[in-house]
Amino acid sequence: MKNNNLKKNQGGGIVIKQLVRFGKPCVRGTRIAIADILNLIRSGYAINEIPKQYPDITAQDVEMALRYAAKSLAKEEILEIASVGQSR
Repeated sequence: MKNNNLKKNQGGGIVIKQLVRFGKPCVRGTRIAIADILNLIRSGYAINEIPKQYPDITAQDVEMALRYAAKSLAKEEILEIASVGQSR
């Protein structure tokens, strides 16, 4: 049975639930947002160090979060390019 709180399932382990972290993408089964993981990487943490900060996730979850972020940014760039092209 589907969970009614589930807004989107973004590939295996990334979910967006309106009632969890204000709808930010999170690692499935946690309240750990993709942005939290990216902030640790920005601070210099290695992929295998992040599960020490967040024991509920694995290095594979971190890699999945990075892939999700990369895909999301790629979509933004495409939309931005399309909107620039339309304004001419």
